[in-house]
Amino acid sequence: ERGLDLMNNWLTAGRAIDAVAANNDEMAIGAIMAIRQAGIAPGKILVGGVDATPDALAELAKGTLAVTVFQNARGQARGALDAAVKLSRKEHVDSFVWIPFELVTRDNSKQFLDR
Repeated sequence: ERGLDLMNNWLTAGRAIDAVAANNDEMAIGAIMAIRQAGIAPGKILVGGVDATPDALAELAKGTLAVTVFQNARGQARGALDAAVKLSRKEHVDSFVWIPFELVTRDNSKQFLDR
């Protein structure tokens, strides 16, 4: 709802928008809905999200979402547990435990369907 409202406001105000970087897929989908309602062709405004949700993967397949980013929850959990075990053993743990994000595009989206 927030993405839909914001995008509607920007489009109604006549703002020139080339791309939208949303904080999550649901906001990206809201922006896509506003773009569609405004009669703007899919892909004219690039929209990107975060989370690689099933709904976002469906939008990628339709060509309305340009990209999303997969945040590996299993990898994050594994990294947190590994760090906790090391800390409990008084072993060194870096200040940051990096779990790489993965770019999801229309071309590679099928591999993220069951993640």
